[in-house]
Amino acid sequence: MSPPRTRTLRPVRAARDRTFLQYYDPCGTERLIPASQAATVTFEDALPARAIPSHVGQHHTPGHYWSATTDRMIDYESYLESKWMKLLDFDPEVVSFSAQPFTIDSHDSEGAWRHTPDLFARRRDGSVLLLDVKEDGRMTVPAVIWQARRTAGLCQRIGWDYTMVGEPDALRWANVSWLAGYRRPLLAGKALVDRLLMLAQRSVPIGDLVSFQPVPELARSVTYHLMWHHQLAFDETRPLRDHTHVRAADPRSAA
Repeated sequence: MSPPRTRTLRPVRAARDRTFLQYYDPCGTERLIPASQAATVTFEDALPARAIPSHVGQHHTPGHYWSATTDRMIDYESYLESKWMKLLDFDPEVVSFSAQPFTIDSHDSEGAWRHTPDLFARRRDGSVLLLDVKEDGRMTVPAVIWQARRTAGLCQRIGWDYTMVGEPDALRWANVSWLAGYRRPLLAGKALVDRLLMLAQRSVPIGDLVSFQPVPELARSVTYHLMWHHQLAFDETRPLRDHTHVRAADPRSAA
């Protein structure tokens, strides 16, 4: 998992801005900035602000996720967190994201508090979405609610969106997790891309689309790859079946 993090920088409590963000840049150098400067930092490129523990018998299941959006491995702390990484990876508006991007070190009217958010996502328009991932059963715990309120208040000051999420919608997760198996770069089926997109200029069921090809099994894999990358549009609110209709997306919509 991620290497141990040694924290050497400390905020100056007498400073006017009593909220600071501590993070590690892509080179691994520790940084500490006042929250007022947060909007100028590319936290999507930051290394994890804290080490993710990994030991026998622990409740969470940590691991590594390969992002098709960023073409890099990203550490996750739990399987639930990896689900939200996959959902961000599938979102066409998200251009980059990172995990445990920074640690908030703040002091407000209720006292001192520290928190490391789970996920930082940069959207195509430059806006930011900060996520905290919690098991559904913990989302009503008073301490968790209070932490979320403090974090939401900070994000409002910075100009970021913030939300706390639990288990994703079951149908959406089923579709995205299936298509994620086809997110990696194409090799053998690359030559089929133009042909499939041409045949899908009008809405066509997946079963019919792949049956037009000499090797339907290969065409199916390429079709799912194009659906993951939003080159083939489909109704994401319904289960994926052979009768699911797909259609070549307008290239301008992906620009």
